[in-house]
Amino acid sequence: MDDTSQKIVDATMSLIRDKGYVATTTKDIAHLAGVNECTLFRKFKNKKDIVLHGMEQEKWRADVTPEIFQNVTWNLRSDLEMYMNAYMDRITPDFVNLSIGLRAPQLYEETASLIMKIPQAFLDSLIEYFHEMDRRGKISHPDYESLAMQIFSSTFGYTFLSASFHQNLSKVTRLDFIKSSVDIFVKGLSDGTV
Repeated sequence: MDDTSQKIVDATMSLIRDKGYVATTTKDIAHLAGVNECTLFRKFKNKKDIVLHGMEQEKWRADVTPEIFQNVTWNLRSDLEMYMNAYMDRITPDFVNLSIGLRAPQLYEETASLIMKIPQAFLDSLIEYFHEMDRRGKISHPDYESLAMQIFSSTFGYTFLSASFHQNLSKVTRLDFIKSSVDIFVKGLSDGTV
């Protein structure tokens, strides 16, 4: 991709992150990219085309893949903390806001499968981890998918709310939240209540 096209993609994704897809105009994109609208339309078919090119770039999607969850120690507490931290390291407030903008009805059909790769990588990796923990005799639970959904939902919820409201909604720090969530989960699993 040439420099001008990259500037257009970067401007588009930044504006969608800050204003949303609908509120972002091609005039805004051209202005922020430092090009005229004619140049924008010579490089891309339309605004949606720019977004789809942006979503192909690693810099505009969170790098959440199963590989980031490979540093397991087979200790449930430390491994769950690692999962939550790895996700939160990559799903920044900027990325949360961008992903909200990418859910616009005008784009959703094309972006949904790309957005869904992030939670799917987390869930698939965690389900596989729980299977292996069971095989090793370290946990016993018949529904690994539900266990994974509990951890993911908690992680996603904290990340989304922190990105949306910063510390205005809750003063609980990320570190305290992760430790407390994992403690509750591990205790519930050992008591048979999870």
